[in-house]
Amino acid sequence: MIEFHSVSYRLNGGPGLLHDLNLEVRPGETLVLLGRSGSGKTTTLKLINRLLEPTAGEVLVEGRSTAAWDPVQLRRRIGYVIQEVGLFPHFTIERNVGLVPALEGWPQERIRGRVEELLRLVDLDPARFAARRPHELSGGQRQRVGVARALAADPPILLMDEPFGALDPVTRAEMQREFAGLRDRLKKTIVFVTHDVREALLLATRIALLAGGRLVGTYTPREFLAATEPEPKSFVASISDLRPNFKCES
Repeated sequence: MIEFHSVSYRLNGGPGLLHDLNLEVRPGETLVLLGRSGSGKTTTLKLINRLLEPTAGEVLVEGRSTAAWDPVQLRRRIGYVIQEVGLFPHFTIERNVGLVPALEGWPQERIRGRVEELLRLVDLDPARFAARRPHELSGGQRQRVGVARALAADPPILLMDEPFGALDPVTRAEMQREFAGLRDRLKKTIVFVTHDVREALLLATRIALLAGGRLVGTYTPREFLAATEPEPKSFVASISDLRPNFKCES
């Protein structure tokens, strides 16, 4: 679904942020990009939807180089969820969620039906929330709206950049559980950025560990817990209290 072939990214006249990345994201999987701050996680994510262009190598989406895609059409094939949510404050929740379908020219009745379907999917009652504006919602509710908006046009790919990082610990745990159930039902191809190893182990089909702009390796959650390389071992050591009882899917 997504392929990186010897991809590097360097700021103009500045340091390299990503070096010779070779990575495949398989259809229907949740690949978590895990790493410390500055490891290249968000840079990798933004190369997928052409918010950044590689300075070397090639990124393929659905078998086609991102350079050959029209950027607008590419981004409409990809849902994008960020930590700050990015909702339009003067739009209602209904209008925020229905934005991309409206840009695609969907009939109003179809948009309304899709918005109601998605709000229910993320556990927000349309009768209570559709007419509200973002400032009237809690942080967790706004994050749910962000997920609904990303799914509105039914894109095959979903990119998530630390989507739960700004939430309090209890709400974050609730969102993680809800997302795991949603992921299993939707069967989307998801690339999820986090620096939280617990979150990675709970949500990932596979983990791609980055350090210093380079790929350390890819692992199933069980493989990550058993890894012997220094970088994954340091992450596992940080959750040593969790490891004896931790259950993961693969």
